[in-house]
Amino acid sequence: MKKTYTILTFSLALLLASCGSEDNKNVADNSPAIPVKTSQVEADTNSPFLAVSGKIQAVNSADLSTRMMGYVNKVHVNVGDKVSKGQLLVSINNTDLQAKRAQVNAGIAEATAAFNNAQKDYNRFKNLFAEESATQKELDDIIANFNMAKARLESAKQMKNEINAQFSYSNITAPFSGIITSKSIEAGNMANPGVPLISMETPGHFEVMAMVPESEISGIKKGTTVDVLVKSINQTIKGKVAEVSTSAKNTGGQYLVKIDLETTEANILSGMFSTVQFPVERKAETSMVLIPTDAIITNGQLSGVYTVSQSNTAMLRWLRLGRTFGDQVEVLSGLNADEAYIVSAEGKLYNGTKISIQ
Repeated sequence: MKKTYTILTFSLALLLASCGSEDNKNVADNSPAIPVKTSQVEADTNSPFLAVSGKIQAVNSADLSTRMMGYVNKVHVNVGDKVSKGQLLVSINNTDLQAKRAQVNAGIAEATAAFNNAQKDYNRFKNLFAEESATQKELDDIIANFNMAKARLESAKQMKNEINAQFSYSNITAPFSGIITSKSIEAGNMANPGVPLISMETPGHFEVMAMVPESEISGIKKGTTVDVLVKSINQTIKGKVAEVSTSAKNTGGQYLVKIDLETTEANILSGMFSTVQFPVERKAETSMVLIPTDAIITNGQLSGVYTVSQSNTAMLRWLRLGRTFGDQVEVLSGLNADEAYIVSAEGKLYNGTKISIQ
């Protein structure tokens, strides 16, 4: 009886496991496929020369802040306004400074009176000592008093210079002639030391900041003429390499290269993305793989993209990314040319999701 019960129990367990597996299989098979759109990997092999992404900025630009804390009385400019060097841009409440300046002026008046009196005593006792009508001790005391009065007057004047310097911090003026590009403060707001209040730049003279990988930086020399493609206006502008960084310590392993743009009538603005083409031959064995940034999936420090498996399911592939070219990013590893990847889906994707390519 005991053996029969054991066999029946084992058979029943096999039957239940089989039914469960069949049910799960039916559920998986009957789940609807998520419609997706795919695209092929683009391999940029058209140009044999090195091309990197860059960002345009004004050669002469400044973010203006104050060194004192206080409420803003008035902002005298708006974004887009043209300003001249020395023009008042922001006024910060300086009531406390005005009170301190009054105290300093009173101190200067008092120190001046004391100095004048000490100077008279010094001249008088000097003559008396010459006539042997005053002792050396009396003259020494008068000289010491005169020197102390002179030092107190000088100290009071230096305090006034300090107050005048603080007044310059309460009135933000334009360091050069240019145009206001941003304003992050309004009347009544609290201005804090070191926090930018106004940004301005001189239009018409621009430069490009480009990042070059370590494998190519040795071929770039100062003074080299380059082509700069501004994608937003679809124009190519000539430029010249002005600076080549010799360290990538703070730039993520890539080297900073600054290019001065030639004067042009093209409508370029600070912040526009560009592609800088250097007259340096790119390695033949390396072809640049590009995918849209919109297709990238991020999870913390990881970046990936969903690809299509042989069984028509979504498969997340982690990637190692490189430079950004506008709305596209370079794939250094994890994705090969001619592979398909998912650019959009009409549902939530995860590894193993059934998909139907539209």
